[in-house]
Amino acid sequence: MKNLLCLFLRESALKYGLFVRLYRRICQPRGQDWAIYLKRHNVLYSMGEGCVVQTNVQITDPKHVRLGNKVVLTGCTLFGHDGAVNILKRMTGLALDSVGKIDIRDNSFVGHNAIIMPNVTIGPNSIVAAGAVVTKDVPPNTIVGGIPAKPIGTMDGYLKHCQERTAEMPWRHLLKPNDFSPASEELTRMRCEYFFEGKHDSSIS
Repeated sequence: MKNLLCLFLRESALKYGLFVRLYRRICQPRGQDWAIYLKRHNVLYSMGEGCVVQTNVQITDPKHVRLGNKVVLTGCTLFGHDGAVNILKRMTGLALDSVGKIDIRDNSFVGHNAIIMPNVTIGPNSIVAAGAVVTKDVPPNTIVGGIPAKPIGTMDGYLKHCQERTAEMPWRHLLKPNDFSPASEELTRMRCEYFFEGKHDSSIS
């Protein structure tokens, strides 16, 4: 019954922009589906193809945000304005504004609990680490982390590191290119044995 309801709500939300709150609450859509909704209904200034946007991403000013192709946003916050300017307006009676764009370019990843401030460009081919606070542009092929965020590596270096680690993993024969599906029971079992029981299949290494 729930599956049928979710199919109906997904169709209604993605195609027609209807029952969106119910769709989010009941179906808890994957980041790929939520990105499709945002793109089809022009929620952001613009969005490229193949993006992933988790539903817990907070975007204060969607029309100030542009995403390139294959951008991944996970549980982060994107601020398109500086709300503190309101206290200055009240103090002085002046007409003030403090807003900016956020431009996240192709193949960039923003980690959980990261905060992106206004007037920031990220990437292409860059990573913002979990918990980072980004106040300045992130150059291409760069990994940033910390508060405020600073360069801590390169995408090229990270790729090499991941390749080396993967080559040592006893479950590497189960990995498939471009497979983003949840881990199988066998894969999870092998990982847990390796992590917690110190088991290693020497025949695979």
